[in-house]
Amino acid sequence: MHIYRNIRKIVTAHPVIEGAGVHLQRAIGFDDPYQYDPFLLFDDFRSDTPADYIKGFPWHPHRGIETITYVLKGKVNHEDSMGNRGSIGAGDIQWMTAGSGIYHQEMPEGSSDGAMYGFQLWINLPSKDKMTVPRYRGFTAADISEVKKDDGILIKVIAGSYEGITGPVTDVVTAPEYYDISIPPEKEYIQKTKKGATVIFYVFDGEAYIETSTEEKVQNRNLILFADGDAVKIRTKEHPVQFLMMSGTPIKEQIAWYGPIVMNTDEELQTAFRELEEGTFVKAKAV
Repeated sequence: MHIYRNIRKIVTAHPVIEGAGVHLQRAIGFDDPYQYDPFLLFDDFRSDTPADYIKGFPWHPHRGIETITYVLKGKVNHEDSMGNRGSIGAGDIQWMTAGSGIYHQEMPEGSSDGAMYGFQLWINLPSKDKMTVPRYRGFTAADISEVKKDDGILIKVIAGSYEGITGPVTDVVTAPEYYDISIPPEKEYIQKTKKGATVIFYVFDGEAYIETSTEEKVQNRNLILFADGDAVKIRTKEHPVQFLMMSGTPIKEQIAWYGPIVMNTDEELQTAFRELEEGTFVKAKAV
C-alpha cells in the first residue's frame, strides 16, 4: 500500500533574463531555498527566437554546486577552466561539479529552424564536498537508457535507477533521480519515490492530473513540489503529458548564496568573492 505524496505547492515558471541577455523561464530560485533542498535553481530556456538566447552565458564562475544542463533542441557549446570543451545536442546532458571553483561558459546554438530548448538545474553540495575537485561529464542521448512500458509510457533514466535500469550519471553525493517521463492520453502512472527525499515534477508538454485526496491539474511550465511519501499518482485524460521528475536527498545545512556561488556561511561567501578579485579563486589546474 503506497503512501501517496500530497502537493505542497505548484509554481508557474516566471520570465527572467540571465547571462548576456538570455530570456528564460525560472521555476526555482525566487524564494526560500530550503524548501527545495538539495535543489537550488531550475531554468527552462525553450525559445524559437535566436535573439532570445544567442548571446548565451559567457565566462563566469561557480563554487559549491553542481549544474545540470539537458537539451531537447539545438545545442550548447561548453568550455571551462579545467580544459574541458564540448557540445551537447538534442537528448544530451552535461553534469558539471563546480566544487572548489571553476570558470565556464555555455553558448547556445539553435537548430536548423532556430529553436533552442533545454533546462538547467542547480544542485547544492554538502559542506564536506563544496571544495572538491571540479569535474565535467557529458553524455549523449545514446547513453541515456529508456524504459518503455506496454501501455506506451516512456521513462528516460538520466540519473538514479528505474526498474533495474541505471542512468549514466552516477557518483553524486545527493543521490539524485532525474527522469524524463512521457505518458500517453488516458493512462494512469505511479512513480515510486524515496521516502524523505525532496521530489519535484516539471511539466513541459501537455497536461495531467495529480491524484491526492483531490485531483489537481498541471500543465506546461508548472513545477510541482511534493510533501513526503513513497509514491506519486498521476494520470492523463484526453491529452498526453511530458515532464521531468527530480528527486534528491536533503542536505539540511545552512545556505549562504549569492549569484553563482553557494556556500554554508557568509564568511565562506566573502572569501570566495575576495579570491575572485585576487585571482586565486580556481584551485584545480587544467588537465
